[in-house]
Amino acid sequence: MIEIVVIGAGAAGLMAAGTAAAQGARVTVLERNEKAGKKLYITGKGRCNVTNVADGAEFLKSVVTNEKFLYGALHTFSPRDTVDLLERYGVPTKVERGGRVFPVSDKSSDVIRALVAYCEEYGVCFRYGCRVEAVEKSKGGFAVRYAGASLDCDCVILATGGLSYPTTGSTGDGYTFAKRLGHTIVPPVPALAPIGVAEDVKQLEGLSLKNVRLTAVDPDGAKVSEFGELLFTADGISGPVALTLSSMINRKQNISLFLDLKPALDETELDLRIQADFKKYANKQFKNALGDLLPRLIIDYVVAQSGIDPQRPVNVITRAQRAELLRCLKQLPFTVTKVGGFERAVVTAGGVDVREVNPKTMESKLVSGLYLVGEMLDVDALTGGYNIQIALSTGYVGGKAGGL
Repeated sequence: MIEIVVIGAGAAGLMAAGTAAAQGARVTVLERNEKAGKKLYITGKGRCNVTNVADGAEFLKSVVTNEKFLYGALHTFSPRDTVDLLERYGVPTKVERGGRVFPVSDKSSDVIRALVAYCEEYGVCFRYGCRVEAVEKSKGGFAVRYAGASLDCDCVILATGGLSYPTTGSTGDGYTFAKRLGHTIVPPVPALAPIGVAEDVKQLEGLSLKNVRLTAVDPDGAKVSEFGELLFTADGISGPVALTLSSMINRKQNISLFLDLKPALDETELDLRIQADFKKYANKQFKNALGDLLPRLIIDYVVAQSGIDPQRPVNVITRAQRAELLRCLKQLPFTVTKVGGFERAVVTAGGVDVREVNPKTMESKLVSGLYLVGEMLDVDALTGGYNIQIALSTGYVGGKAGGL
């Protein structure tokens, strides 16, 4: 019987363990935390956006890095397969906005329970509180060392996660093991993270804006843009549009952001709207004439950026000054200082170079019997359930191949 050690009991590790055991392998999971799925537990604000109904080519459009590598894994274990597996273990699901799939209960603990039940059905052995210290290639396979003990096995499946949310145990140990075994590690960076800006936005903290467009521009003039919801933090910008853009700019420097507060109106239409409001509030000061156009919390900030005296009567504002206001409304500027930090990043971009991994099996091309799944790999996707599905799909493929 094949002996397999899975390191990590997150989404990828649980899927790999259960699937390998279902093939007849004897599987032991080593998990540094006191229970399985610690990071999975907090995903989706505790509701666990477990997958997305997008399938095939549509799904791959939301993969940021190395989408072609994932084609086979997603075909082998699809979002539909995820839903079927959860329902098999008593966790019905529902589909929400954007194709996002959640458990009907809105409890991530139910998803974890189902994945653990999958493992337990096939006799997987769990050892909690075991932080692995080394993975060494031996003549007969591998020696996995932890807490003064050693476990010999035929195959190792690395499913330790990346560097995001380190308080859940994701501290990059797997990258160290893979590197020591000869693998190239693409330098990890935060992905799906808040964006820090140089401007003082403390006064805007907590302000949520819907139906806005945020555009990132690099020094060469290349642009990426996202439409949707945005949230200001004490030191920058978060919310869906910022998280998405963060994954596209996290390896670039000197990025500028421009916020379009009125993307539904072109400049001519917006100028007419401004003139109408100025006519309506002709006897008011400038700072008191923007209430119909903007949320109260952002008015002072926009006024300051426009350079117009906030006490200036609206009826004496010049055409040039109105043009400055228009610019602020359509291109409110911010300067990126950093993309999040791993403590606030949803996922990690970077990891084991996928050119060194067989996409059909997740087995290392360099070390026979070593499998790499989930955030161990240099793959990442946008928000919406895609990243957990990638973990489940790669975990399934790696577990199935390792267990044969």
